[in-house]
Amino acid sequence: MTKNYESEITQFIKQYKDEHPETDASQRDGRNRLWDKQLDAEQQEGFKQARVPQAPYVYYQND
Repeated sequence: MTKNYESEITQFIKQYKDEHPETDASQRDGRNRLWDKQLDAEQQEGFKQARVPQAPYVYYQND
């Protein structure tokens, strides 16, 4: 492969982004909504304290 090679997919994405400049902003907005969340440290600590330890073998039944 040469250094100047671009796959058809890469060419398509570049062309699409050139034709639809709002795509990048839309992707960032979606990422912010789904992934980039502010976590409450106090709430996270509560989750850790409330965690119940899992048995070593989950399919074993203690009778």
